[in-house]
Amino acid sequence: MQTLQDRVAIVTGAGGTMGAAVVDALVAQGCRVAMVDLRRESMQPAEQRHGARVLALACDIRDPDAVDATHGGIVERWAPAAILVNNAGVLTNAKIEATTPQSWRDVMAVNADAPMFWARCVVPGMKAARWGRIINVGSLAAKTGGLTAGTAYAVSKGAIAALTLSLARELAPHGVTANAIAPAYVRTPMVTQALTEAQRQALLQQIPVGRFCEPEEFAHVVAFLASPLSGFITGEIIDLNGGLHMD
Repeated sequence: MQTLQDRVAIVTGAGGTMGAAVVDALVAQGCRVAMVDLRRESMQPAEQRHGARVLALACDIRDPDAVDATHGGIVERWAPAAILVNNAGVLTNAKIEATTPQSWRDVMAVNADAPMFWARCVVPGMKAARWGRIINVGSLAAKTGGLTAGTAYAVSKGAIAALTLSLARELAPHGVTANAIAPAYVRTPMVTQALTEAQRQALLQQIPVGRFCEPEEFAHVVAFLASPLSGFITGEIIDLNGGLHMD
């Protein structure tokens, strides 16, 4: 049976709650994980947990040259990546009238541009190996227009859905899959600090399972999509929303 033992994975936003959970899940599957975040110190807890199985790299993923250089360092240190998890993201709750041109560009740079930069880097190696997994993190906001999330955020996650489908179509003949996960309200500071208590309680009343998603549940879906046994799944946007939106 195929495993992920010693395959190289890249996880962006690895210093956050969701990213750290993904790192833990992939290391548990045998991967070596290159952790990428803006601040290296945010990844120190994972370094302490996993030692030589992880590599912490500070990178401004909004900068394509920085992404190219960071990716080159990963390949030189280890090997071409077999798994890419585009997890990094920024949230804004600003609706259209409060969205400035600069805030729009800031959100797009992290949420839409950076995943393309990283995919562009890893695709040649995946195609050469005839094996790869690209896992993008979308959002329920792309389907609903954003219940509490702002305009720029919802649009950026719509772009992620389109990027995922485009990559899936292009790369399927090369043994590379591309899928996305569309979570809603994972229990992270990004959500708990961005919402008022009244908003949180109102949302909990709308979510059929009656709670927010745990980071480990999100990471489990990432590990599933990364599995060798998920090779017949591509171009999917997997909802992870506790029944808040069903289609």
